[in-house]
Amino acid sequence: MENAPARVSAYHPGEVLRALRTDRLWTLAELSKHTGLTISTLSKVETGRMALNYDKMMRVATGLNIDIGILFAAPVPQHQAPEKPVLPQIGGRRSVTRAGEGRMIETRNLVQHYPAADLLNKQIVPIVTEVKARSRAEFGDLLRHPGEEYVLVLEGTLELHSELYAPVQLAPGDSIYFDSRMAHGYVAAGEGVCRILMVCSTVDWGANTASEEDQDRGSVQLQVVRAG
Repeated sequence: MENAPARVSAYHPGEVLRALRTDRLWTLAELSKHTGLTISTLSKVETGRMALNYDKMMRVATGLNIDIGILFAAPVPQHQAPEKPVLPQIGGRRSVTRAGEGRMIETRNLVQHYPAADLLNKQIVPIVTEVKARSRAEFGDLLRHPGEEYVLVLEGTLELHSELYAPVQLAPGDSIYFDSRMAHGYVAAGEGVCRILMVCSTVDWGANTASEEDQDRGSVQLQVVRAG
């Protein structure tokens, strides 16, 4: 039986970002001040010429004081969006994402599929990612954002680069847990497809994020678990 056609397509939250910014009567310069992203970057995002990776989406969400899930929704005025993440008072919520569903954002180095994109106020953000960069130089600037991160290799070989540790290669079934404030980057080692599951925490949303040019390194930790 043939596989069902994929229902996921590339998504650019620029329209939502522009709606949120204009609802606050902010200029791009004011948004830049709140998020630490350059005016040029924000302009390209709003016009669909640049995609946001998780690092930059976290900065936007923190700067606007919104849940990151708002960026995956239809454009809404600010007064209709929660001003800050509020944990639900009653447990039991859930979100099912079928194969081929969800939001997908493709950047120069990563193709990131966001399951459970409809669920707001998540304490963790799962991301299924295909790593495209084949070298550290091709990946470019390392990423850094508040919280902690768990990465499990699903397919291929991942080479994780970070500012305080030597590069480490991980095979399918291997995983790594680290402090996301430590600058890090992903490289696909070998010729095959490299797919990973990233799980990022959102517990540090209230912390101030630094600019692109000057970020606080903070304390770091890293733990690697090999497949048995």
